[in-house]
Amino acid sequence: MPVSPAELRRRARKIKLLLMDVDGVLTDGRIYYLPRPGGEMFETKTFHSRDGFGLRLAREAGLKTGIISGRGSPVVEYRARELGIEYVEQRALEKVGPYERILRAAKLRDEEVCFVGDDIVDLPLLERVGLAVGVSDGNPLLRRHVHYLTRQPGGQGAVQETIELILSAQGKWKGILRRLLNQPARPGNRRM
Repeated sequence: MPVSPAELRRRARKIKLLLMDVDGVLTDGRIYYLPRPGGEMFETKTFHSRDGFGLRLAREAGLKTGIISGRGSPVVEYRARELGIEYVEQRALEKVGPYERILRAAKLRDEEVCFVGDDIVDLPLLERVGLAVGVSDGNPLLRRHVHYLTRQPGGQGAVQETIELILSAQGKWKGILRRLLNQPARPGNRRM
């Protein structure tokens, strides 16, 4: 299902909602269990700041964002709130139902949605959305089912890369860069 660069831009121009898996897309897929006093364990994940910054830029540019994850984790809820992610569906191994709920809530059509996935559980959504994106280190079977395969691996900037693709096709990326480059530098802050 890979497409030409012109077709990729055409699809990306229509996108109004970016949906993502979490483990393997927003994270590198590893799950860490840390002990609590009393012997219980709690789960934590590592997120990349580039993806977080990209999601903030997406929101500023008017792109809605959401998560559909097979696992459930309080750290995902926290990260989603921190980044202003509008839609969060967890504990959804079957992702079509949550996808349809989000689609109705957002009042959008399939062709207006991009989904970023990394494994075969994501195939039903990747086959349905207007822009299907797979991360470079995802399951090799996805390569035949995505319109775009990121250069960056999951959890290491793949989401920001996808956002740049969408916003570039929509003519918004250069304006974002100009705005960032024209901000006065403050002591202790580096310019881009």
